[in-house]
Amino acid sequence: MSMAPAVTAEDLEIVRRQLSREPRAVLAVAHRCSCGLPDVVETAPRLAGGTPFPTLYYLTCPRAASAISRLEGVGVMREMTARLAEDPRLAAAYAVAHRDYLARRDAHEVLPAAPSAGGMPDRVKCLHVLVAHSLAVGPGVNPFGDEALAAVPDWGRRGPCVAGGRCPGVDEAEAPGPAPGGGAAGDGPTGSRSTGDPAGDPTGDPKEIR
Repeated sequence: MSMAPAVTAEDLEIVRRQLSREPRAVLAVAHRCSCGLPDVVETAPRLAGGTPFPTLYYLTCPRAASAISRLEGVGVMREMTARLAEDPRLAAAYAVAHRDYLARRDAHEVLPAAPSAGGMPDRVKCLHVLVAHSLAVGPGVNPFGDEALAAVPDWGRRGPCVAGGRCPGVDEAEAPGPAPGGGAAGDGPTGSRSTGDPAGDPTGDPKEIR
């Protein structure tokens, strides 16, 4: 199902600098920010050692990760989960997003009894996962990923998160160096999908599954 292009050595280096650690199991770049840098990657359903890794789309841009983490910190996920019980249409749309995620992951390998990701379809557990899904496949698929992106419209407008990107209207000399360690995320709803498909967790650390 995925039509995302193969990841390049340059892409992997950018992701390494975004995460401040070596990426693993990356199959493709699923979305690029307006600077042309990867902000969502697609990863294999299993790590090199065979450990299942159900997170198909992984947000790598540290700026996006920070913006989404701030949303999580003010209770947005709890509010979203409560709305699932109150709004049947929203719950149905979220269930469709869940099935879309599984279908894209299963196109690589079926993980028996593995969950979806991000809490789908019954709750919201990780906005980073839902935002990565929305960026990778485009708007109109994951309602909560779309909502989260709409709530942080400015995070992709500050220039490249690491040196090497070229953003329209932003002096490249202002580009920061390697990002500090930590989160995962994307870079801007104004960016572009890599032929419109998927991404996952490049760290190879099961503890990073959200």
